[in-house]
Amino acid sequence: MSKTKWVWLVLALLYCSFFSWYTSFKGPLSQEEIDHYMALASARGEAQEPLAHLRRFMEEDTGDDFIMLNAIELYETPRVIEGVTPGQTSQQVLDQYMDYMGPALFAHASHPIFFGYAANSAMDLMNADGMEKWTQGAAMRYRSRRDMLEISLNSDFRAAHKFKVAAMAKTIAYPLDPWGQLGDPRLVLFLLLGLIGSTVSWFWAARSSR
Repeated sequence: MSKTKWVWLVLALLYCSFFSWYTSFKGPLSQEEIDHYMALASARGEAQEPLAHLRRFMEEDTGDDFIMLNAIELYETPRVIEGVTPGQTSQQVLDQYMDYMGPALFAHASHPIFFGYAANSAMDLMNADGMEKWTQGAAMRYRSRRDMLEISLNSDFRAAHKFKVAAMAKTIAYPLDPWGQLGDPRLVLFLLLGLIGSTVSWFWAARSSR
């Protein structure tokens, strides 16, 4: 096999490996899985209304990735709980929550799409009293609803979640599905590897012609 073919083979294997990790192929949640996750959520003492929302979220699963859109306002001073030391800022306490979430998200091929700090108070509100002030906003991409449930219903999540509660004065988070973006990493990687393969192929072809 020529060098050029080896290059394209390696690049193709790299792309297929990433694509298979980054994409959910398991399809929508089964009824057995829904019952399992509902049992885990109920055991945590969730109220009936949030449980009903969760069940609907699972029953309407598409099997594809989705975005969780978050608006966040942090306390000026975090709530004092076990694990929060005097003098810590709310952002530092929130970072303790992310110490769990960061690795858990990566393990499930999930990650932030964007993050930013509020540049002003809300500039357009309708029937949303008390929603004027926010600290930051983020959009989190999850590989699937199944992955989000594995992360949020994990026993380790409960221990980390208390830091989120201690840091956030209020938050709104809701899922977007279907959704799309021009910068999908699968497309970006495909174009990048294609460029690398074309460049290497051209270089070796030019050397051979000499």
